[in-house]
Amino acid sequence: MLTLIIESDGAATRTLRIDRFPCRIGRAREADVVLGGWRVARVHAELQRIDRGYRLVDTGTLAGTWVNGERIAEFGPLDERDEILIAGHRLTVHPAVASDNEGLTAAVASGDPSSGRGAGAVQDVEGEGPDTARAGAAASPSAEAAMHWHRILHRRLLQAMDLHRKDIRQLSPEQLRVEARSLLEGLVTVEEALPAGIDRAALVERVLDEAIGLGPLETLLADDTISEIMVNGAREIFVERAGLIARSDAIFSGDEAVRAAIERIVAPLGRRIDESSPMVDARLSDGSRVNAIIPPLALRGPALTIRRFNRRLFAPSDLVAIGSLSQPMLDFLALCVAQRQNIVVSGGTGSGKTTLLNLLSNLIPAGERIITIEDAAELRLAHPHLVALESRPANLEGRGQVTIRDLVRNALRMRPDRIVIGECRGGEALDMLQAMNTGHDGSLTTVHANSARDVLSRLETMVLMAGVEMPLTAIREQVASAVDLVVHQARLPDGARRIVEIAELTGMEGNRILMQPLFRYRRTGQGGNGRFSACGNVPQCLETLRERGVSFDLAIFEEPADA
Repeated sequence: MLTLIIESDGAATRTLRIDRFPCRIGRAREADVVLGGWRVARVHAELQRIDRGYRLVDTGTLAGTWVNGERIAEFGPLDERDEILIAGHRLTVHPAVASDNEGLTAAVASGDPSSGRGAGAVQDVEGEGPDTARAGAAASPSAEAAMHWHRILHRRLLQAMDLHRKDIRQLSPEQLRVEARSLLEGLVTVEEALPAGIDRAALVERVLDEAIGLGPLETLLADDTISEIMVNGAREIFVERAGLIARSDAIFSGDEAVRAAIERIVAPLGRRIDESSPMVDARLSDGSRVNAIIPPLALRGPALTIRRFNRRLFAPSDLVAIGSLSQPMLDFLALCVAQRQNIVVSGGTGSGKTTLLNLLSNLIPAGERIITIEDAAELRLAHPHLVALESRPANLEGRGQVTIRDLVRNALRMRPDRIVIGECRGGEALDMLQAMNTGHDGSLTTVHANSARDVLSRLETMVLMAGVEMPLTAIREQVASAVDLVVHQARLPDGARRIVEIAELTGMEGNRILMQPLFRYRRTGQGGNGRFSACGNVPQCLETLRERGVSFDLAIFEEPADA
């Protein structure tokens, strides 16, 4: 059984149910689906049942049959996302479940042998649309039926706004939503074929979100418990809550809706995404990080990943309360930041590096000048003397690119007390190490790495990516001299984020960089259960701090007896 929704210019929308195949579409009265208009052939096309669903076949007409903007001889299998155009009539199909309570309104003729129509053939008589289309109305509309009407009303809303000649660029977001809502509610009011069981208020909100917002992402972005949104395709949206990933019920109406949402995100930032540049990094107004990739690189349709940024800034006590680190670890890190120790925060994707970097940056004393450098601005520093810089991709002509490395070199001319780089992932690591070694102590950055020891090899590799011919020994001496502490963070199997190691770089021995662990998170079970403990090593940096008159309780570095 197949349900067919027909939109015709100047006529009411009709929803037909077809249970006899092949189903002939044309202007002849003996056709199973009758369409008006001189461009429609007597038998224009046929719907045929095939093993995998349904196929549409053009009968060789002059005007042609079009599917998704392309003229076809035959096309199949059809699904609800395919848009069929026959001489000004727009058709969409829905393979209905065999149930009269499907939630899809239908116009069905029982059939009169003398009329030339077989039993079960559908009927489309101009002028009878509203009454005929409501015959056999069902009780509870299915999600697919609602999605059909979502697409129809979305298309009609855009047409109505175009007809009203509204210059949306001169409207504020609030004014645009009010204007669009007024037009859409008018369209819903006059649409008599809309199934009675569909929640019209919810339908209006969904269409508005897609037409002028980010579609189903609007609801997800309003949920503060969601830390990440992953759109794998129009009908596959996953979310992360408390470190655990689950599939969301929200869906887009199609790939075009996903593309439109991506465009609305990147356009205000002056960035672009198209077939010639199919990847983009961007951010939302609240600081959330966005990555998008589209075909031809994304084989299953546009993919979108949004890393949510916490709307409230974490205070140091908050991280202790949720178990990300212990109070002694926090006290030691706060001392190191205040005393201008160079710190690298490491970890895997989603381990909480940026959140920790933001917290450490906010511990910098108020009298210092901070310059932050990021690919997409995420850091939110409550600091009175701050300059925030953001890299820029190349324009359509391939010009105008400003890299992180360019910004690091420029920052050195801006009289910084501290340089904070959102993430080192390339040749900018060399410039960062040189800055740390030339009077810009107390700088902070993050690095992707599997462990604190792996940070050293990652930094070596990134320095080599700068294209500077340097012996490996010289690179290691730069790293050992520049970096004071490595703070490694990880996401545990239960979704919790913990600082699993704080290690100090203590110098060189031959060609090897020496590193001693100061604190570790020791797991005591199969999941994420464990405890923080010192490793029994006293930081060498405390000797230098003692000479400056800074005192610190060394008891926190004593290793527990049962460790």
